[in-house]
Amino acid sequence: MGLKEKLQADLTDAIRARDEVKSGTVRMLLTAITNEEVAGKTAKVLNDAEIITVLARESKKRREAVDAYTEAKRDDLANKEKAEGVIIAQYLPEQLSEAELKKMIADAIAETNAAGPAGMGLVMKVLQPKIAGKADGGLVSGLVKAALAQ
Repeated sequence: MGLKEKLQADLTDAIRARDEVKSGTVRMLLTAITNEEVAGKTAKVLNDAEIITVLARESKKRREAVDAYTEAKRDDLANKEKAEGVIIAQYLPEQLSEAELKKMIADAIAETNAAGPAGMGLVMKVLQPKIAGKADGGLVSGLVKAALAQ
């Protein structure tokens, strides 16, 4: 069963269980996937890796919204976004720890012989396929910059 089919089955289960938060969140995810499929000149069917990219983008939106709502002292909306983020996280691959990321970055630097800030693109090019959906891009970018600055 593909990820999209799992989302559709979970939507049905959430509706039957009258779980409004989960059904609303899964509906939103399916809408984001459909929007991505029909974007551009021709419609396409997303594979699981592309769906994970969409889910990671939606998860990032929720994290940013939580920060914005917390800053604006709107805890009710921040809690709603947190709940949606928890549901989205169930469909994303296990996130890599900082230690695992640092080891992967060190391996990528050794593989590319990159040095200094100019080597960032080379390192990211090697890392990106390995970490897709498993780590926040901003965190990875910061760790790579720190590693190359040493």
